[in-house]
Amino acid sequence: YADGYLDIVTELYDPSTGAWTITGNMISPRIYHTASVLTNGKVLVAGGIYPWEPIASAELYDPSTGSWTNAENMNTTRSSHTASTLANGTVLIAGGANGDYLVTSELYDPSTGLWANTGSMGDARVSHTASVLTNGKVLVAGGSDGGSLSSAELYDPLTGLWTKTGSMKDARVSHTASVLTNGKVLVAGGLGDGSLSSAELYDPLTELWTNTGSMNDAREYHTASVLTNGKVLVVGEVNEGDNGMRFSAELYNPLTGLWIKIRSMNVPRLFHTASVLTNGNVLVVGGIHGLFSWNSAELYDPSPNPPATNTFPFV
Repeated sequence: YADGYLDIVTELYDPSTGAWTITGNMISPRIYHTASVLTNGKVLVAGGIYPWEPIASAELYDPSTGSWTNAENMNTTRSSHTASTLANGTVLIAGGANGDYLVTSELYDPSTGLWANTGSMGDARVSHTASVLTNGKVLVAGGSDGGSLSSAELYDPLTGLWTKTGSMKDARVSHTASVLTNGKVLVAGGLGDGSLSSAELYDPLTELWTNTGSMNDAREYHTASVLTNGKVLVVGEVNEGDNGMRFSAELYNPLTGLWIKIRSMNVPRLFHTASVLTNGNVLVVGGIHGLFSWNSAELYDPSPNPPATNTFPFV
């Protein structure tokens, strides 16, 4: 998506050189889709909206050739859903919307290239989060069915069924969920009764949520990245108009349960992406601010003494 137009262009970033290169174009433009790295190294893109309607189409990117090929269509058109790569290599697609809020889920099997329906969720939801737990189950939390949800559910790949689990303290949509190194799940921000700064932790052993420290800034449509040191970096959108707050970044420390503000990004962003690289740095790319899309990217260096004075240098 760039300045109001859906795009098919894809690019590759090389951390060793800091350079971007154009790779093969997608077959279909789309927005509000998902992208999943498969165990065979390929990338599955599924669903989304094009041009103005939800779609069921899916495609595969092959890094060895730099090209995209059509995959089988999903059984249901959907956008703003979630996609989770399971331990057995299949991809679980859950929820979303296509004019209706969806409870349905389906599985993509890379070994056959086929989709199969699996158990439906208890609650229809869109713009929720999905987290693969250390026990192999998938935790889905929050989202919207026309109003913000606090409910959460667990998907068991062994049975193909969903079961209710503890509800969050706050109803929220467009939040983030991060699986911590201790196996707990940190949910932060989102939109509930206004833009939220609250955060809470889900414990898979007890299936209960507990409040943890609140962020310094209320935010939604942000990103959250688990760093190699176990802390969580949150950057981007804050529901504060155009007062510069969309530059802001903060770190969550699981050992103390507290957030601290760090140096802000160079440009304000929402609907951006954040990727933890193999060297531990975090690559933040694109996004929009106002009516404009960004093609800029910046790196966050979590090391105690980063080589640059600005911990978010442009790349």
